[in-house]
Formats: sequence, structure tokens, C-alpha cells
Amino acid sequence: MSPTSRARSVAQVLRPDNLEHRRAPVRSKGGAIEWVYWDSGTAHLLPRLLRLPDGSTRTRGPLFLSERRPAAGDICPHTGRARLGYDRARVLLDKHAGLDLHQLRHSAATHLGDAEVPLQLIMGKTRHKNPRTAMRYVKPGAEAIAKVTEVLASCRRTH
Repeated sequence: MSPTSRARSVAQVLRPDNLEHRRAPVRSKGGAIEWVYWDSGTAHLLPRLLRLPDGSTRTRGPLFLSERRPAAGDICPHTGRARLGYDRARVLLDKHAGLDLHQLRHSAATHLGDAEVPLQLIMGKTRHKNPRTAMRYVKPGAEAIAKVTEVLASCRRTH
């Protein structure tokens, strides 16, 4: 849902019945159920994805649908269409927008790091378990280093 979410888990698990709380459960790599969250811009877009041709709204089934022939797996009960898989989503996004799903995730996490969001929150948003993995997104610039230097300087003045 957000660029920091693992696209594979969102494409496979997300259901449209979790829209009102701007969150949805996803199954992590290890099998645990975790939550992804989205902002108001995404919340405005989601109803368009759920609208059926007759004007009604899909209430269950996969969120992203494929035009391909459905397998026995995840099928929308309203349309009979299959869930859009990660590999197909990756190909379509590259073909039509020149974007890479994984690169979007890295880019969003880097923006959080640039905005001085604490590492713990970046880890929560990206669902990284290891701080070393998430550290690649935290690259403090000169302004951030100068700010920290001032914090230390003010501490010395009070002691």
C-alpha cells in the first residue's frame, strides 16, 4: 500500500474489507501476520479499484486483479478474475511506468531516513527485523550532523 510495503505480500494477501481503518493484514516472509498502513491519498484511490462496472463495490477477494485466466488460487468472487501476482505486477509497472517495485520500497524508506525519522519507525514501516538491514536508509546529511553537534554543545554548556 505504501511504497515501503513488500509488494509481494500486499499483492498476495490484501483484501478490500480492511479499508476503513487504513490498514490490512499481510503474511510476512516468516509466516507471521503483520499490518501495512496507508495514507489518505491511497485511501482515496482504493475505492476506484473496488468499483465494479455496474457501480457496486467489491467487498471481498483480492484487491489487484489480473486479466489472465484464473487458477484455482485467489479469485475475486464478484468478477471471477484472478489476483494479480507479484511477477505480473512487476512486469506491468516496468512496462507502463518504467518503475521497479523493490526500488520504490527502497526509495520511500530513504525518504523517511532523509526526513530524520527514527530508525525504529523506519523498521516498523518497512517491516525490517534487523537494524543493520534498515540502516542503509539512514544516511545523515551535513545539516543533520550540525544539528546533533549543537545538541552536544548545549549539553556541555549546562554542565
